[in-house]
This record gives sequence, C-alpha cells and structure tokens, in this order.
Amino acid sequence: MESSRLGSSSPHQDSSDGEAHDHPSPAELESPIPPYWLHRRDESYSSVGIVRPPPITLEDHTEEPSEQSKSLWAKGVTIDDYVTVSGNVPRVGDYVVWNCKVETLDGGPMVIRKRYSEFDDLRNKLLITFPHSEAAMPPLPPKSVVFKFRPKFLEKRRIGLAYFLNCVLLNPEFSGSPVLKEFIFN
Repeated sequence: MESSRLGSSSPHQDSSDGEAHDHPSPAELESPIPPYWLHRRDESYSSVGIVRPPPITLEDHTEEPSEQSKSLWAKGVTIDDYVTVSGNVPRVGDYVVWNCKVETLDGGPMVIRKRYSEFDDLRNKLLITFPHSEAAMPPLPPKSVVFKFRPKFLEKRRIGLAYFLNCVLLNPEFSGSPVLKEFIFN
C-alpha cells in the first residue's frame, strides 16, 4: 500500500541523518488541511535568469542602405497649425485643414494640407493594403461633433495626427506604398 504525500513541499524529506525518505511525516498524514490549500510550490529547475534575450543589433544604412530602408524618404513630420475653412452659413459646412510639414531625407521640407477625413481615408486604405499591420498603425484621434472647433480639442487632435503620420511615414513597409504616396502628393 502506497502512502500519500499530504502537505509535502518536496517529494523527498530530509531526515536529521541527511538521508532522503519518500514518506511524509506522521503530522502531515493526519493534517485536516488539504495539500492544495497550503500553497506550496515544488522546486523549479528553470529560472528566468537562465533565459536571455537575443542581443540588439544596430545597423548603419547611411553608406549602403538595405532594400527595406531604401523605401524611407522622410525624416519626420510636424503639424504646426491649422486653418478653419468656413462655409456660407456660420458653423454649417465648416472644416479644419491641417498644415503638415514633411522633412525629407534630401533636406527639403514639403508642406501639405489635409483634412481629418483624408487622414481617415489614408488609414483605412493602409489597413486594406496591409491587413497584417494593424498593430503597427496607431489609431487616429477621436471625432467630436460638439468639440470639433474648440482649441483644446484641436490641439489634442493635432498631436494625434502628427503621431499617426510619423508612425506611417517612418515605417519602411508603409513609406514606399502607392497609398501613402497618393496621400502625400495629391
């Protein structure tokens, strides 16, 4: 007949003479507490310290660019200001145009003017073109019918649109795509 190991934290109990025994002490056999309530863990021979991540490799593509980095053509984007375009009737048909300054690797800046709806179209077209890349593409700042012309809301939107456009332009997968080029040059 086998004896059960109730409350044992290890399959072997060391006795005072240094030998390992496969049987629990009498106190553990008569314990009214089930072993799973004791919250003891067996020894683990694996350690987080043993598993090391691979080293980070830095690559300099200034002399000989890789195929992937050849599609990069911009250093960054800033959205410095905006213009509110008014319709014939006050607050009816009004919209905001964002002035975006794209710094190119060749040194010359480009200024483009885009509405929020054009950023939204760009994001949707990129998601259709690159369906596996949704995690690499940040969401656009939210829309608001009530606050859309308030300075605080527009400032948050400006920051969010600049972040989105930087993430897209500085990603080699997106930067060479016809979808992005159409957004920039049309």
